[in-house]
This record gives sequence, structure tokens and C-alpha cells, in this order.
Amino acid sequence: MHIDSVEQARNAGEQLHHFHGGLHLRHNKKISCETPLAQVPLPPLLFVPLLQQYGGEAEATVETGQKVLKGNEIGCFTHLGGGCVHAPTSGTVTAVIHRAISHPSGADGCCIVIEPDGLDRWEELEPIPNWPDADPALLREKIRNSGIVGLGGAVFPTAFKTDDAARQGIHTLILNGAECEPYISCDEMLMREQADSIVLGARVLLRATGATRTIIAIEDQMGAVNQALKQAVKSAGDDRIEIIKVTTIYPEGGEKQLIQVLTGLEVPSGGWPVDLGLLCQNVATATAVARAVVEGKPLLERIVTVTGNGIRKPRNLVARIGTPISDLVEQCGGYANDVARLVLGGPMMGYALNSDANPVIKATNGILALTARDIRPLQAEMPCIRCGECARVCPAVLLPQQLNWLIRNEQWDDAAEHGLADCIECGCCDFVCPSHIPLVSWFRFGKSELHALAIERKQAETAKRRYEAREARLLRIQHERRQQLEEKKQALRGASGKRKKLAEAISRARQDRKQ
Repeated sequence: MHIDSVEQARNAGEQLHHFHGGLHLRHNKKISCETPLAQVPLPPLLFVPLLQQYGGEAEATVETGQKVLKGNEIGCFTHLGGGCVHAPTSGTVTAVIHRAISHPSGADGCCIVIEPDGLDRWEELEPIPNWPDADPALLREKIRNSGIVGLGGAVFPTAFKTDDAARQGIHTLILNGAECEPYISCDEMLMREQADSIVLGARVLLRATGATRTIIAIEDQMGAVNQALKQAVKSAGDDRIEIIKVTTIYPEGGEKQLIQVLTGLEVPSGGWPVDLGLLCQNVATATAVARAVVEGKPLLERIVTVTGNGIRKPRNLVARIGTPISDLVEQCGGYANDVARLVLGGPMMGYALNSDANPVIKATNGILALTARDIRPLQAEMPCIRCGECARVCPAVLLPQQLNWLIRNEQWDDAAEHGLADCIECGCCDFVCPSHIPLVSWFRFGKSELHALAIERKQAETAKRRYEAREARLLRIQHERRQQLEEKKQALRGASGKRKKLAEAISRARQDRKQ
């Protein structure tokens, strides 16, 4: 990296910048922030999916009929540094089944079904004593074993990112509190009510990664949050932590967009924040880190915003992983009479659910119930008029109209060269398109096709290498056989020559005796 970029990244937050595009949207958050956080009661059954982080499913480590304590490991990941899924309460495993798991694809997945015993008994907790002086590797191992992932929505394993940050060496930790998605306010309520835990998590992450400073980025309209965090930092007496207010514009809460606002630098295409000496984590992730290290508690629950005009009493709730969404809705007074659609997440990046029997997962930041009035009438898709509005608002500085054409014409290599992988699926292009083209849906399809093509090419390359290795082996065997045959022929010629010489010697001896 150029030395000027290194210095610019080190000065993150001293001057605010802008990212390309974005939208000014109505936030609709106030209504869900008027009531304090409340815990959702234990349901009769918990359905804990084994797909709880980026990548594939965990492998179940429990069986039907097995008793578990709160915090027991019930699943183990083998990818991206590993990690675990834990029992959200004590009880009995009644089944290991496939069912709906609140996944964007709508596909079913493996779930551990736990019947609570009502005692909520913890396993023996193992916090790390004197963590400020502990080995950073020990802290990162605790983060991994506690099943902590990015709680902003991406659910990327936190231990993988902290290991990478420690290995490459970073100078700045960014805690992302810029919750820009409309309606979603779970991070705001966390920062209001549990600011001390966020600051504690920041201090733990500083120790775990070797960073020297922390920026907690919040939106400029979060007055109560700013006050709570400042008081928490003051109480901690840690001058390495700074709170910075950023302009409220969607999707400023995106990792790359927030980094650009704070530093003026773009994370390279295909690169990571650590390439700039930065590590970005969600504020809720920092709280989970604090609880894991200081209290020994794995990630078993999260704050969920239950809101929308289809909910009678919108609010934020603390829900255990595996709790049916219907239980959260019931605690919020149930549905309004004209509810028409249930969405997991916000209106821009969320996805519709077929049923409220789906469980809360680690990625569940919000449940949005929409009425018919909230849903834009389905418009017939029209041809692209090349107005350029999608390119104007794209925060990733892409050409959505061109990508759309390339994907529809299956020009996958060109789509990859035009940055399809850099699309963050924020929905800005969909929002402004006058032709009502479902661009994000096409981009998701294109990404899946690129992924499938990459797998196919990898398999073809593997098959090619195997074929070439087989041909080389057959040629080698053929050459060895020829050599062996030639050696045998030479040996036979040698033996024949010896027999001929012997016969001549015998003949001469006989002639000598006759004479």
C-alpha cells in the first residue's frame, strides 16, 4: 500500500468524506425505540438451525434424547476457522430435523429441536480472568469457541476476522453503529441501554487484535446514543476509544461505505479492511465478545426489532436463538388486521418469510410486518431506458444497467470484470429504477451463477489435472514396460550367445578327442 494511504487510514475519523451514491430515506425508527428492551419468554420448543454463520452448516454434536445445559455445544463448524452453535437453554434434544431456517434462499436446513426444562441452567462458565493481561491468542480462541459472528447481518465468523487482523497487523478498530436500514433499531437500543458492554467489548477487541485505537461510528441523529456512549467511555477511562458521528444516509452502515466515510479510502475490489490496517465490527458483536471473554457466555441471544405498520406495539426484544418469530410478534401485541407481508430484516435488504414459525437466527436483526398500504404495487417490468439513475445512486460505483444486460445475456466473464462481486445488494438501484427492473434479484442470480461457474471450472481443472496425470502415468508405465521388454530381449540375446559359445566349445572338444 502507498505510504500516503497508510497515513490516511491511520487518521481515520479526523475528517469525514462521502461515498458515491446512496439515498436519503425515512428511517421510521422512533416508534420501536419508545419502549425499553424486554426478554422474550422461553417458548415450548426452540428450533436452533445449524446454519448460523457464513458458509455451510455446522455438524450436529448431539443426538435425540440427549440432555443439554445452557451454553453446551450442539454443533461444530469446520470452515472459516471453525466455531460452535450452543444450546440457548437447558432441556432435552427432542429431534434433529430439516425445516425452515429463515434463510434468504427459502431452503430448509438442519435444526436441533430443544424442549426447555424451564430451569435455564448454565453449564460451568469459564471466563478469562485478568483478560487485559491475557495472551491475545487466548482471547481470539475464546471468541471462536463462543460462536460469535458479525451481528450486523453478514454473520461472518468474528474469530476469522480477528485472527486475520492480528496476523496482518492493524492499527484501528471500527465499531459500526451506523444503523442505516429503515425501521431497524436494534443497535440503537443496544447502544442506549448497554453502552458499557460495547465499550468493554471494544477494549477486549483492542487486546485481541493489537489495534491501538477504536472508533465507534454512530449516525448524527442519535443524540441519546451519543450521550450514553460518551458516559461509558468516560467511566472506562480509556482514551483509545473515540465516538464519531457520521451523516445519516443509506447505506452508510455498509462496511466499505463506512470506511470510505471515515478515511476517504476505498477498500480494494476483492480486498478486505485489514489491507488498510482496519478491522470493522458491529457494536452488537463487540457486546457478544465482552460477554464471552469477561463472563464466559457464548452467543445465545440477540436483540431483534419487531416493527412495521402490521405490528400492534412495535419494540425491540431480546430473543434466544431458535425462538419462533411468532412468539416475538405475540409479545408485541400481535398483528394488525391488515398485515400483508412478513420480512426478515429491513425494507431495503430484507427478504420475505413464508411463515412466522421460522426461528430467530444470529442474522435476525429485525422482523418487519407490512400492510397492503406499505407494499408498492407490482409494476410490469419495462425495457431499460438507460437513464443512468441506478449508476448515480450505486454506492459501489458500478454500472447496474450494464451488469443487468451482461447477466441476461449470460456473459459471465464480462459481468465479473464489471464488478458483479462488488455489489452489496443494498437495493438502491431497484428503488430508483423507473422501468421497475428487479436489478438486485438479477445480481443475486448472477452471483450464484458465477459461483456455480467457478465450482464447475475448478472441477474441470481438477478433472484435467487428473486426466493429464493419468496419461502421464500410462505413458510412464508403457515406457517402463518397453524398457523391461528390451532388457529381457537383451538378456535372451546374451543367454543365446552364451549357449552358442558353449556349443562351439563342446564341438571343438569333441573334434580334439577324435583327432
